[in-house]
Amino acid sequence: MYFIRQFLPLVFLPMGITMALLIAAALTRRRSLLVSAIVLFWVSSTPLVGANLMSTIEGGLVRLQPADVQNADAIVVLSTGRVMAPGPHGVSEWWDADRFFGGIELFNSGKAPLLMFTGGWSPSAPSAPLEGAVLVEFARRMGLPQDRIVTTGRVATTEEEADAVAGLLGAEGRRATVLLVTSAFHMARAQRLFEQVGLHVNPYPVDFSGAGRRRVSPRDLLPSPGDFALTHRALRELYGRAFYRLNPF
Repeated sequence: MYFIRQFLPLVFLPMGITMALLIAAALTRRRSLLVSAIVLFWVSSTPLVGANLMSTIEGGLVRLQPADVQNADAIVVLSTGRVMAPGPHGVSEWWDADRFFGGIELFNSGKAPLLMFTGGWSPSAPSAPLEGAVLVEFARRMGLPQDRIVTTGRVATTEEEADAVAGLLGAEGRRATVLLVTSAFHMARAQRLFEQVGLHVNPYPVDFSGAGRRRVSPRDLLPSPGDFALTHRALRELYGRAFYRLNPF
C-alpha cells in the first residue's frame, strides 16, 4: 500500500504525462503529441502554475508566532524526511529544519509540557535512523529537558503518525489538544487525519512554499525547475487528500 500511495501518482503528474506523450509521439510520429508534451512541460514549470497552485494548496494559512496560539497538551512535530549523507559515518542531514524549529519555539514559549517528534522512516533508506530519534537528540543538545521530549516508533505515512501519537498519549489522550507542526501545504490533510483519531488540533503551519496572491507579470510565464517542483508537490498533495477521502479509515 505504501508503494501504491507513493508511486502511483507519478503516472498522473506532469513529468509522467510528458514522458507518456513523448513516447507516444515517437511511436506514432504525431506532431500534435510532441507539441502537447512541450506545452505541458512549459506551463507546469511556470510560477503562474507552480507558485499559485502551491498558494492554493496552502489554503490561505499564515506563519504564526507562539503568542498567536493557545496552550495545548502536547506539541507534535511531523517528520519531513532527512537525507543520509554519503560516507562511512551515516550522518543524517536536514531536508528542511522549519518543522523542528517551529516545535522548539512553541516548547520554549511554554505552549505545552510535552514535545513529540514522529519517527519518520522510508523503505528507500531502511538503515537510516528514525527521524524522531535524531530530532530528540538535537533537542536534548539544545538544553530541552529529556523527560519532556518523546518520539513515536517507526512511521511511514501521515496516517501512521496520527495513530502513533494517539497511542503515545493513551486512551485519555485521544481527547487531548495538540499543537500540530507541519508544512503549510501538508496541514489540511494532516489535521484531518489527526482529528479522525480523536485529537483536537491547533495547527501551527511552517515551511511555506507558495508566494501568496500577487499580480501576474511576464516573469510568471518563464519556466524554472523550482516551479516545476512546486507543481509536482502541490499535485501530489492533492492526490493524497483525494486518497484519504476515498479511503476513510
